Amino acid sequence: MGRKWSSLKRYLDQKYLQYNNPEFIAEDPICVPHQFSCQQDIEIAGFWTAMLAWGQRPIIIKKSRQLMNMMDDAPYEFVRGYQKRDLKPFEDFKHRTFNGTDTLYFLDFFARFYRDNDSLEEAFTTVPGDMKASLTKFHGLFFETDYAPQRTRKHVATPERRSACKRLNMFLRWMVRKDDRGVDFGLWRKINVADLICPCDLHVDRVARTLGLISRSQTDWATAVELTNNLKKLDPQDPVKYDFALFGLGVME
Repeated sequence: MGRKWSSLKRYLDQKYLQYNNPEFIAEDPICVPHQFSCQQDIEIAGFWTAMLAWGQRPIIIKKSRQLMNMMDDAPYEFVRGYQKRDLKPFEDFKHRTFNGTDTLYFLDFFARFYRDNDSLEEAFTTVPGDMKASLTKFHGLFFETDYAPQRTRKHVATPERRSACKRLNMFLRWMVRKDDRGVDFGLWRKINVADLICPCDLHVDRVARTLGLISRSQTDWATAVELTNNLKKLDPQDPVKYDFALFGLGVME
């Protein structure tokens, strides 16, 4: 490792430790799944919160908690047993461009999926070691019904459309990464941490470019891969841990 990379590693390792701590949870959307202890509750709350994660963090948290409250703060129990009459309030849910149509389809997906599977992990492990292929397969699975609303497709990204898939990659980091810091859950074991792709949002993108970790002009799937590959020079086994550092530098500093 050259002097440049050694210096960058020291700096980002320091920032990773600074921001990967329980104090980070309260003001971040990850606080929503952290209110649960049941794995399936964490999966549903985490996935839905991640999909709503655009805009100001306090609003994301507020709207995600509103959804959990509408499911009596027991999302797994709700999606396994709701009746048609229980769906009426969800028709009015809205967060930015996410509306009642999208909400009802998400509920439908969870109900169908958990009838046949114990964990949402199964939906993301279709192509081991190939995150691009796995996310593409997940997108196909999510919208496999002939009644899937066309408008809802914009809320679940896919590398097939060259999206950086920031929200999906963030959700996977939450579920897969495990350490003793208390932020990420580390519930899933079938996905290798080294295969994760770094979530590339506006803040991470800006800081990564400043630090020379991104050279591409646009922000798309190839950009997220480029960033992750450069982070692997710092830690090949756990490159996405630096998401804490880059996000913290972009938002807090």
